[in-house]
Amino acid sequence: MTNPTRVLVLNSGSSSVKYQLLDMRDGARLAIGLVERIGEETSRLVHTPVASGERRERTAPIGDHEAALKAVAEELAADGLGLDSPELAAIGHRVVHGGLKFSAPTVITDEVLAEIERLVPVAPLHNPANITGIRTARALRPDLPQVAVFDTAFHTTMPEYAARYAIDTETADAHRIRRYGFHGTSHAYVSRRVAGLLGKDPAEVNVIVLHLGNGASASAVAGGRCVDTSMGLTPLEGLVMGTRSGDVDPAVVFHLKRVAGMSTDEIDVLLNKKSGLVGLCGDNDMREIRRRIDEGDERAQLAFDIYIHRLKKYIGAYYAVLGRVDAVAFTAGVGENAAPVREAAIAGLEELGLAVDTGLNAIRSAEPRLISPQYARVAVAVVPTDEELEIAQQSYSLVTSEGL
Repeated sequence: MTNPTRVLVLNSGSSSVKYQLLDMRDGARLAIGLVERIGEETSRLVHTPVASGERRERTAPIGDHEAALKAVAEELAADGLGLDSPELAAIGHRVVHGGLKFSAPTVITDEVLAEIERLVPVAPLHNPANITGIRTARALRPDLPQVAVFDTAFHTTMPEYAARYAIDTETADAHRIRRYGFHGTSHAYVSRRVAGLLGKDPAEVNVIVLHLGNGASASAVAGGRCVDTSMGLTPLEGLVMGTRSGDVDPAVVFHLKRVAGMSTDEIDVLLNKKSGLVGLCGDNDMREIRRRIDEGDERAQLAFDIYIHRLKKYIGAYYAVLGRVDAVAFTAGVGENAAPVREAAIAGLEELGLAVDTGLNAIRSAEPRLISPQYARVAVAVVPTDEELEIAQQSYSLVTSEGL
């Protein structure tokens, strides 16, 4: 029998599991799916085998992640792609926070899982769900290599002067307070694809990556290594996002506690779930915001202007950090699909060698592409991100290199 070449990628949330099964001979997707509302009466599983394209849907209570993964296994088995298949080489898990210890994909052992648990205080919303998915998958296939791919890993190359906050060192070290960054698998994938677009080795290219979805982050990538990123200890810092504030004066927290009488939990909810675009104008969907702008809505226009202003600040800051920039790349839901965002973010930066070709920018495509005119000194690119493929590639590379 030939060596197994399939990888199942799992992204376990607090009440959901997203999954994809890929064949690493060519990176082809064999099946994709989602289980949502786990633990509720209205649980739903949506499964699509790519070969037929015939989407199947279940709506029945799914009590926990174990039941969810068993349901996923049943759907895969119905297509001849079951978890017991000898062609399955590994299960790759997205893990949000790896701290400083995990700077690369890692085969999950009891010791690794214990360290991921120790990081829960700095990722209380994400790591517990990731851990649940790992434990469930290990119970279902204890003989199969399970690999953790960390959102933070790509950013561990940041120099200390970029990663440390200017607070008391002993306090920071005692409580693991530093800038970790997130969306790392996306930033790694996109920066590498940009180098390919330019026909260069990633080690030769400096890129500013703008991952713009409901969550949004920027990174400065020098020769394939992250040297700065906008998210920090948590995913709250940095750009204006769908529901997150991004950068604010830390004293805003003290002010709200002392003057408004808000609790720590209330402030947490405010900054993470009731701020950003939704806090500014009531919508976090960029399509709806643009529609409102076209109708003359001033609140929507102001929200858009604040969003773009923050983007420009980070582009300029990371240009200064890198010294030389070969490309600026837009990715994720907004970055890939919102042409007005791309045009507005680059407008006025001609002196930095940046420009957008209006015609190229208006073209919609699922392929990586350049949207800058030929004369531009710095390329502007749109690169659809593929975090699942990145996780699968990293997982497969690890298990094959270690002979697992």
